[in-house]
Amino acid sequence: MSTNIVWHHTSVTKEDRRQRNGHHSAILWFTGLSGSGKSTVANAVSRRLFELGIQNYVLDGDNIRHGLNKDLGFSAADRTENIRRIGEVAKLFVDSGQFVLTAFISPFAEDRALVRRLVEEDEFIEIYVNCPLEECEKRDPKGLYQKARRGEIREFTGIDSPYEAPEAPELTIETHRYSVDECAEQVLAYLRKRGMIPAAKTD
Repeated sequence: MSTNIVWHHTSVTKEDRRQRNGHHSAILWFTGLSGSGKSTVANAVSRRLFELGIQNYVLDGDNIRHGLNKDLGFSAADRTENIRRIGEVAKLFVDSGQFVLTAFISPFAEDRALVRRLVEEDEFIEIYVNCPLEECEKRDPKGLYQKARRGEIREFTGIDSPYEAPEAPELTIETHRYSVDECAEQVLAYLRKRGMIPAAKTD
């Protein structure tokens, strides 16, 4: 990194934006195997937040690799760089006063820990989308497990590359036991309990 750069402080702070928005801002980091339902649940949560007037944005693994990270492959080094870049982008969203929902396999615990260290203690919420490998293979929405089993895809998480499940996530959701709506509500309930979004209105 160049030594000839100096951080320029902005005139509008993160706290200013949060106060204007009426809610906290944080990274909701959805991690889990391919086919576990990360993107589906993240988008369901995003829609619910949007309907509540809560600023948010979804960063999806495949979508990011169409643009920002299209130069990266799936080696361990490239996966680490993929997550590092996403962490830096997610940090910007937090600073803008929004919730950013990230749906990435992010198989390595240290890579997720790196992102956690980028933000303040209450700004990284690790959500483990827990779904057995057998169920993920049954779903196989993109046909990737079949290709991996045939040897057409190398370094595929859960087959010939490890997935390091979170040891102490802030929240675990089980997509093989609960519906998408139920999982989304679990996330919203967590945010309400933490005081990050307004409490649910009662009649």
